[in-house]
Amino acid sequence: MAEPKGPLVNFAFVLLILTAIGLLVGYVAAIFLGLIAAFPFGILGFIPLVGVLILLYVVVREQLTSKEDDHYSKNVDQ
Repeated sequence: MAEPKGPLVNFAFVLLILTAIGLLVGYVAAIFLGLIAAFPFGILGFIPLVGVLILLYVVVREQLTSKEDDHYSKNVDQ
């Protein structure tokens, strides 16, 4: 089955990515504000929040810079 191509598909992907980023930012902001509202016990919630954000950053950076994945996507027949 052929992959859909064209400007409309690209526009849909851009909207999808922007929506996902907006939801992620909103979710993290809501958690952050909730932890501040639950002061002083909410401060303990920052530890796992920071850990999850660091792991998310590492995974996304690794996926974007992986030369091995690029090699397989360009050279291996599917």
